[in-house]
Amino acid sequence: MGILNVTPDSFSDGGKLYESSQLSLDQAVRRAAAMVSEGATIIDVGGESTRPGAAPVSLEEEMARVIPVVERLNSELDVVVSVDTSSPEVIREAAKVGAGLINDVRALGKPGALEAAAATDLPICLMHMQGSPATMQDAPTYDDVLDDVAAFLKQRVKDCEAVGIQKERLILDPGFGFGKTIEHNLRLLNNLDALHALGLPLLIGTSRKSMIDHVLHRPVDQRLAGSLATVAISVMQGAQIIRVHDVAETVDVVRMTEAVRNESIGED
Repeated sequence: MGILNVTPDSFSDGGKLYESSQLSLDQAVRRAAAMVSEGATIIDVGGESTRPGAAPVSLEEEMARVIPVVERLNSELDVVVSVDTSSPEVIREAAKVGAGLINDVRALGKPGALEAAAATDLPICLMHMQGSPATMQDAPTYDDVLDDVAAFLKQRVKDCEAVGIQKERLILDPGFGFGKTIEHNLRLLNNLDALHALGLPLLIGTSRKSMIDHVLHRPVDQRLAGSLATVAISVMQGAQIIRVHDVAETVDVVRMTEAVRNESIGED
């Protein structure tokens, strides 16, 4: 899953698709096409930064950022277009213009989001987050991070099923960096089997995150090696979707790690 942030303030690449404070739609499509050529099979379009301390954007602004990009990508590229949103309105509109996946950091927690997602018939990724982007890194605590994250996701699966969302449509994300200390992140990454026990595919998003800085003391633009290490660890533990900024390098790591894990080179 290649990350396409159509925001001016994302922690890693915010603003790169903006020209004179306006989103460059053509540039967004070119960036997505480049990631597809590098091996991405999903492009994740996000119109609201969820970095620590981020302020929410208006519904109108998120719509204006996301929907035209989703529509263009769906019409021009052979790729699944994922929408990184928590808004029921954006969920519905994105589905109308060809989105193939809903990726919600709030696990459909906003009022109306469960029902909106149910009506689309799309796959949905439910992520764990303690608190909100504005407050999530203010001293997060858990009784046991593995048990607590698993319990939250298990309950959200039940909540989805209660409104008619089949379990087979769901993907789970432990939410690295979303209301978690470095120790919490490392424990989760080292014990993904605790989440596999829920019986659903796992999406892992560690690309360029501050957990890498905590270990390696690298700025955002120097975290590739650390990111790739977390990818290999995730794939060895059976993660099915890897959400990244650096697609080409990640594809190589995934292929090599899967060859070792499966003791076979597979097929191109």
